[in-house]
Amino acid sequence: MELRLATGIAARYRSASQRARVLTETWALENLYCSACASNRLEKAKDNTKAVDFTCPHCSAPFQLKSSKSPFRKRVVDAAYDVMMQALLEDRLPHFLLLHYGGAPLSVLDLVLVPRSGIPQSAIEARKPLAPTARRAGWVGCNIMLDLVPPEGRIALIASGQIASSHSVRKAFRSIERLGSIAAPKRGWTLDVMTVLRSLGSRTFTLQQAYSFEEALAAMHPENRHVRPKIRQQLQVLRDLGYLEFVERGLYRWQRDG
Repeated sequence: MELRLATGIAARYRSASQRARVLTETWALENLYCSACASNRLEKAKDNTKAVDFTCPHCSAPFQLKSSKSPFRKRVVDAAYDVMMQALLEDRLPHFLLLHYGGAPLSVLDLVLVPRSGIPQSAIEARKPLAPTARRAGWVGCNIMLDLVPPEGRIALIASGQIASSHSVRKAFRSIERLGSIAAPKRGWTLDVMTVLRSLGSRTFTLQQAYSFEEALAAMHPENRHVRPKIRQQLQVLRDLGYLEFVERGLYRWQRDG
């Protein structure tokens, strides 16, 4: 994988955003592979395909590329809130590729894959409506809140210029895609429980530690008044999917390959 961007191909464009788009999309076509299957390349999506920049020629997995000269930290700006939420609930989101570039010579510094199965409803934040004086007055966009996506749903292909093996990336992708077996409207609970428990930073945890997130999870799911039973249910779901093992009563451990 070549990390340098071919800056010469964008010389004829005046707009900085156009140059960035041409540079990063060209790089992606020349260097990226499909994380969902064994294909070693992606192809450009058909013209006017909404929210999709690339597809896999073998498995048709859709990808959307987002590029920035600044590192992606907490938020990723995306499209209309209502459209995003509907696509999430109907499992029509693409997989997101977050590309951070910079330096001299201009190169790809970081690249993170966020598979659609790893994005819960709680991670979609509505932005403020556009002002009445705006051309699209009242329009509400959204952000993807990366800190509400579990670590398993943020897969590093490139980190600080270091390239991960395609084998490790595909293994991580297969792991988070186990959650795809859960219907999207129900998957949010599982992802939210996974995210808060991963924040403990320990391979083992107790049921009481899981209960300590009751208030946070209640805020994410105000429609549910029985949060503790829901937490226990999701621990069983995570166990059945192979992420957790029950060590003994009230004690849980993350599987190393989870």
